[in-house]
Amino acid sequence: MKNGTESFVSLGHWPLAGSFGFNTDILATNLINLSVVFGVLIFFGKGVLSDLLDNRKQRILTTIRNSEELQGGAIEQLEKARARLRKVEMEADQYRAKGYSEIEREKVNLIDSISKTLDQLENCKNETIHCEQQTAITQVRQRVLQRALQGALGTLNSCLTDELHLHTVSANIAMFGAMKERMD
Repeated sequence: MKNGTESFVSLGHWPLAGSFGFNTDILATNLINLSVVFGVLIFFGKGVLSDLLDNRKQRILTTIRNSEELQGGAIEQLEKARARLRKVEMEADQYRAKGYSEIEREKVNLIDSISKTLDQLENCKNETIHCEQQTAITQVRQRVLQRALQGALGTLNSCLTDELHLHTVSANIAMFGAMKERMD
């Protein structure tokens, strides 16, 4: 120890600047120097380090408080957003239900309208069929009557003599004369 203290205190003992060499006595060089440096650092740096740590601690606590406040605000906004979402979902459900009921109503109205149109078309079809039947019946009657008249005229012409013809004309004139008298 005496050797270490002497080398530390006696600065004149150091070799000249131009020479190079290793001092292998650890106790004489590094340990004492380090202990002095640590001692000075601890003595003078204790307050500074404590202040730095306190400042850092305060900044961390402030940051934590700010983060907690922001978290509380975010949670509050999240709850508001959830409430709005629930409200919007309820409105969407109402619109959806209203839309479905409106679709059902329109479907029923459309079915009723189509049913009425089909009934009208059926009635129109039946009337058209009836008219066509009446027209066909009338045409058949006219043809039958025409053929019957042609047949009767043919028979009359073949059987009608001048005397029968004169007698028929006279009977018809008498009949028309009686009708005229009744009208007067």
